[in-house]
Amino acid sequence: MTNPETILPLTGVRVITTGQILAAPFCSTLFAEFGADVIKIEAPVIGESNRGSISFAQDNRGQRAVTLDITKPEGAAVFRRLADKADVLVDNNRPGALEKWGFAPDTLRETNPGLITVRISGYGQTGPYKDRAGFDRVALAFAGITGHTGFADRQPVRPGYFVADYGAGMFGAFGAMLALRAREQTGKGQDVDMALYEAVWRMSGTHIANYGLQGKDRERSGNYFPGVVPAEQFETADGHYLVINATTQRAFVKLCDALGQPELVTDERFTPRANLLKNHEAIEGIIAEWVGARTLGECQTTLDKFGVPATKVYLMEDIVGDPHFAARHQVVSVETTDHGNLLQPGVVPILTGTPGRISARAPKLGEHNDEVFTGLLGMSADEVEGLKSKGLI
Repeated sequence: MTNPETILPLTGVRVITTGQILAAPFCSTLFAEFGADVIKIEAPVIGESNRGSISFAQDNRGQRAVTLDITKPEGAAVFRRLADKADVLVDNNRPGALEKWGFAPDTLRETNPGLITVRISGYGQTGPYKDRAGFDRVALAFAGITGHTGFADRQPVRPGYFVADYGAGMFGAFGAMLALRAREQTGKGQDVDMALYEAVWRMSGTHIANYGLQGKDRERSGNYFPGVVPAEQFETADGHYLVINATTQRAFVKLCDALGQPELVTDERFTPRANLLKNHEAIEGIIAEWVGARTLGECQTTLDKFGVPATKVYLMEDIVGDPHFAARHQVVSVETTDHGNLLQPGVVPILTGTPGRISARAPKLGEHNDEVFTGLLGMSADEVEGLKSKGLI
């Protein structure tokens, strides 16, 4: 693990966040893992609606937490003082919420010209759908990934992970890095407008290009992706699923050698490449027969020997016990306040000179009130007590 004395790349950057659930907290924690001071602002007493969940424990690790009623004038004034000391504000409330509370980004920049706001929402801050409600599942459908996932004779299915929420968190953090770099040149902050659906849409590959060329959409095709051959999952003799992806000619040659059938390379069914694509079911049948006669271990050993890209379809039990995940610190045990120690993903990306680290568990509600209000804002004990007595913190 990282030496706690290591200077991290975002040391000195301060982030305040009003975000909740997944995208904004995840975005903020990415900052925290690389050294930023992240202060999470929640409503007094109740906190954010995701509190107490294992998701909260994971997606808010490394942050400090204060309570503050930003909807009341006196609380709003304190929020502005925090914003004046921040480099980045991360928010994923509905478009217009900051403005309703009196925190339009341009007004915050009147006293803090360099402030960058990361605004994550379902459909973005502009456009005819900006006021629609949006969650991950809705964004996946709107971005087209749901419609292209599954088998043609069945209803569309969602991906197994929250791709929109976590994707938007990553793009939001990336946008903030760009804005911080731009600020070094201009001295001015700006807004990062991140829509959940756009995070997924940006990862859609060439679907739109193919539609533009052909004038028709690609049907759902299960595990088969047109033009990407051979690339399938096959069941081994001991009941595991193995993905083999040998879609370049060089990889296909290696695969044929691994199968012990080098003659398949010159088989007229599979050469030229147009024939291979046309006869994908034939080559998949040959591979399935080979895999089905062997255990997972036998298949993996042989395919690795010949340099063929392949892996078992992993479940969580595989990931937890895998030495590669362990060697790269990608399964870590993190303390939580509500669930004991939890297994969580490690820090990504891995930097060789200034690697990130998980500096602390997710905070308790209002855990850092005194630390932030007196230490950062310089409030007196009487001022802080006054806020408490009025129910503002």
